[in-house]
Amino acid sequence: MDVELAFASPYIRLGIALLLGAIIGIQRGWVERNEAAGSRIAGIRTYSLVGLLGGICGLLADYFSELFIGLSFVALTVVLTVAYALRLKWHTNLSITGLVGTLITFLLGALAIVGEPTLAISAAVITAIILDNKQELHNALQRLQEYELDAALRLLLISVVLLPLLPNEPMGPWGAINPYEIWWMVVLIAGISFVGYFAMKIGGAQKGILLTCLFAGLSSSTALTLQFSHLSKQQPQLNGLLASGILLSCGTMFPRILFVCSVVNRQLIESLWLPMLLMMLGFYIPAWFIWQRNKQLGQTNPEMKQNPLALTSALGFGLILMLIILLANGLQEWFGDTGTLALAAISGITDVDAITLALGRQSAGGEMLVLAAMGIFIAAAVNSLVKMGMVWFIGEAGMRKYVALPVLGAVMLGGLAVIVV
Repeated sequence: MDVELAFASPYIRLGIALLLGAIIGIQRGWVERNEAAGSRIAGIRTYSLVGLLGGICGLLADYFSELFIGLSFVALTVVLTVAYALRLKWHTNLSITGLVGTLITFLLGALAIVGEPTLAISAAVITAIILDNKQELHNALQRLQEYELDAALRLLLISVVLLPLLPNEPMGPWGAINPYEIWWMVVLIAGISFVGYFAMKIGGAQKGILLTCLFAGLSSSTALTLQFSHLSKQQPQLNGLLASGILLSCGTMFPRILFVCSVVNRQLIESLWLPMLLMMLGFYIPAWFIWQRNKQLGQTNPEMKQNPLALTSALGFGLILMLIILLANGLQEWFGDTGTLALAAISGITDVDAITLALGRQSAGGEMLVLAAMGIFIAAAVNSLVKMGMVWFIGEAGMRKYVALPVLGAVMLGGLAVIVV
């Protein structure tokens, strides 16, 4: 049965308006359930009636004017403001949240009538959830650092402010540069790193080094590898734990590559899923066994000193990505497939994301799929070997044996999969 047809009856829509008021009212009534009778301004009955009032005003607006809803909203605002002002005489810590929730309930009741009942129900549930998580939201705000808030605002700046302003058309040599697409890729990688940082922060403190390093792979496995390599010289007794963390972090790079490919060019998944899966397992399985052998030494949770989103890093990544896209097109034009694969190997020394995005974009439309998949694999393999080199030359000697063999084995497994596929 069609949803819109089911909601066509005004009786059903009025029922929805009453119900969504009750949803919000149940939450507000539960919060104030211990207060004395008559001391509450609004509970389940009031919110239900306010939702119904909004629905009735929505119906009456069809007979009179759309202004009827607006005037009714203003009248309700005046009544509630007076009620809250009077209550301030007895409650000096009165929150305005209840007033806002009541006004939202009225508007949702009207929305259920004027043509968007599904949207009204969804908004009512979200409103109730927000109201119900007051303590959790306040605790999260208390734990939020200033630089993390700045990072969130920067992410909004580069995504919802700057991105729509950029021209969405090919420019430059070979038409390789599309400012909108390049900046969209910057937003994609910045968003993944942002999510990885906060996932690591939220889960790491309770779950220890395993979960911390797993999420660090979404942000910067290279940074974690470098930091843990230095840490191994300071605390050699933790070599096994640190090595398992490095392997976990590096292994998370491969599902991250698949996710980026699925966004940029889904056709690449067919060629890359098996090599990436085998390389991921080649890191994860040894990490688990190393952890099991060394966990009796005690868990540690080294802090990752990392900015969740540095604007200079985002700009730098955008410039690197633009350069790699130009070089990928140029080398393909001048030297054919060999030039593209050489660029992939060079790019993999420092970063995998840029070459993954560049080759994914270049192979969109079905052309160069095999070459792009090979280039991404080469970049991932080189990047893994570079991290192994960090451990070998920077880390404590006892950690080398834990990392070298799994990395080499994972790269060989991935190479065999590429040949088979």
